[in-house]
Amino acid sequence: MQGGLLTGLITRQRAAAAGLPVTAGGRPGGVGTDVTAPGSPWHRLGDDIAPVAGFLAGKLVSHAALGALLGTLGGAAQLSIGTRTTLQLLAGVLIIVFGLAQLGVPGFRGLVIEPPQSWMRVVRNSSRSQSALAPAMLGAATVLIPCGVTLSVQALALASGSALSGAVIMAVFVLGTAPLFALLGYAARRAATAWRGRLALVTGLIVVAMGLFTLNGGLELAGSPVAASRVVQAFGAGEPEPDVSAVSEQGGRQQVLITARTGSYSPASVQARAGVPTTLIVRSEGARGCVRSFLIPSRGVEEVLPAEGETRIDLGVLEPGTLRYSCGMGMYTGTITAA
Repeated sequence: MQGGLLTGLITRQRAAAAGLPVTAGGRPGGVGTDVTAPGSPWHRLGDDIAPVAGFLAGKLVSHAALGALLGTLGGAAQLSIGTRTTLQLLAGVLIIVFGLAQLGVPGFRGLVIEPPQSWMRVVRNSSRSQSALAPAMLGAATVLIPCGVTLSVQALALASGSALSGAVIMAVFVLGTAPLFALLGYAARRAATAWRGRLALVTGLIVVAMGLFTLNGGLELAGSPVAASRVVQAFGAGEPEPDVSAVSEQGGRQQVLITARTGSYSPASVQARAGVPTTLIVRSEGARGCVRSFLIPSRGVEEVLPAEGETRIDLGVLEPGTLRYSCGMGMYTGTITAA
C-alpha cells in the first residue's frame, strides 16, 4: 500500500516539475520526450534520490514519535478497527486515482499533490527540497496506514514500557525497510523521468493494480458484499468446503482450532455448532507478516499473534450465521459458520 502511494506521488510530481504538455493520448510530452535533468550524473542521482529520502525521513520521524507515545501511554494510541478500515479504503482510492492520472484518464491528468504554498516559501530556493517535501509529508502520514507487520512492531513498542525504547524499536523497523522503499522510489523516479509511451502505460497500470489490491483489503475488513472473496463465492466458485475436524467439544464447550502460517489461515472455512460456548484457538506456526495481526471485525477482536504458540479467544455462545476473520490488511481471510 505504501509502495503504491509513494510510486504514484513521485511519478505525478516528476511529470509536473518537468512542465510537460499533455498530448492527445493523455501522456505528458508524447513519445520520445526526454526530461532528464541537466547536469552531472551525480547531480541527477541526487535529484532522483531527493523525494525518496524525503519520504523515508518523514516516515522515520512519525514512526519514532509513535513508538515513544506507545511506550509511554500503552494502548491509548491504538486506532480502532473501524478507523483503520476506513483509512485503508481511502488509501486504496488514492492509489487508484494516482494510477488513472498517470494513464492520462480525462479528469485525472493534472492531478499533483504539493505542500501548501506557505510551506513552499521555506524551500523556494531549492528545487531538490521542493521535490522532497511532499513525499516527506506522505511518509509522515503512513503512520496512520494499517499494516499487520507494523502492528507487530507496535506491539513490541507497547511492551517496552519506555518512551525511548519504543522510539528506538519503531525507528529501527523503518530503517530496516528503507532499502526496499529506496529502490522502489528510485525506480518510480526514473520511470517518471522517461515518460515514454509504453513505460508510462505499464507503470500506470501497476499503480492502479496496487490501488485495487489495497482497496479490496479494506472491503474485506469492512465485510462488503463487493469484496473479491464475496463476489467469487456469489458465483459459486472458490468457496472452500467447511471443515468439521477443526472443532472439538469438552465439558459442554467447543473449541475451534485455526492454524496461522505465513501467508494463510487454515482451515479457511470451519463448521461449528450454534448455541454452544466457544473458544477460538489460533495456533501460530512460523507466522510472519500481516497474518500475525488477527481481526474479527464484527466482534471488535484484534490480537497480535506470536510467531509461535497459541492465542485463545473467547467467542461466547455462537449465534447461527457466519463469523468472518482476517489479517490486519484484509489479505488473508476465513470463516466460522455456526449452524
